[in-house]
Amino acid sequence: MKTDLPMREIKRRLLWVEFLSPLSEAEMVTLLGDARFDHLEEGKVLVVGPEEHAAWMLVVVAGQLQVYERSLRSGRELTLWVSGDGEAVCVTGLVPRWTRELHLRALETSLLCRVERRALEEAVRHNPEVGLRLARTLANRLQLMEDRWADMVEKEVSERLAGLIYMLVESTGVMTKEGPVIPTRYTHKQLSSMIGSNREAVTRAFSGLQEAGAIELRERRVYVRDFDALRRSAGE
Repeated sequence: MKTDLPMREIKRRLLWVEFLSPLSEAEMVTLLGDARFDHLEEGKVLVVGPEEHAAWMLVVVAGQLQVYERSLRSGRELTLWVSGDGEAVCVTGLVPRWTRELHLRALETSLLCRVERRALEEAVRHNPEVGLRLARTLANRLQLMEDRWADMVEKEVSERLAGLIYMLVESTGVMTKEGPVIPTRYTHKQLSSMIGSNREAVTRAFSGLQEAGAIELRERRVYVRDFDALRRSAGE
């Protein structure tokens, strides 16, 4: 993926971010006055320390990032989110993160924009619609995270995997002549970290979803064959 984008294209892509879309051209220029950019090759991991969490709002300009924490005891990964073009990651630029570092792994070559906290607060003060939309975005993210934690407690691995696939197709899926597909090639290890399981259990769950006719795996890409079957498998 091309990430050496001209500033004009970067500004256009940042307007894909729901809470930044109300900004005028002049306001966008001000917002990006002290912005920084990170180019991440596929597989590269960027570690965000606690002190950085309150200093920058991180937004994906191009590409896709796996956002995860690493357990201090076991070293296992727990994926919090997968962020793609025009999405903020779990670094808000508003409050500090006191306990753990946050890890961002590029699932494909990506370009990340760091919006300075002072500039973000200035944009909210001058354009209240930005603040309202940011609040809705963070509230929606919190609700989705709460639902995921509840699923980890209440549902079996197969149900959690089906629910995750449904969410990924709804948020990042593309339509092809062979049906809806999740464009990113996830490993079973990555998916297991997203649902609080292990690779072996995810492999078995995939087999069950394929036997039910809900999905098809081809070249590590997930194709949805039957949305109703996928929803039933998710326990919905």
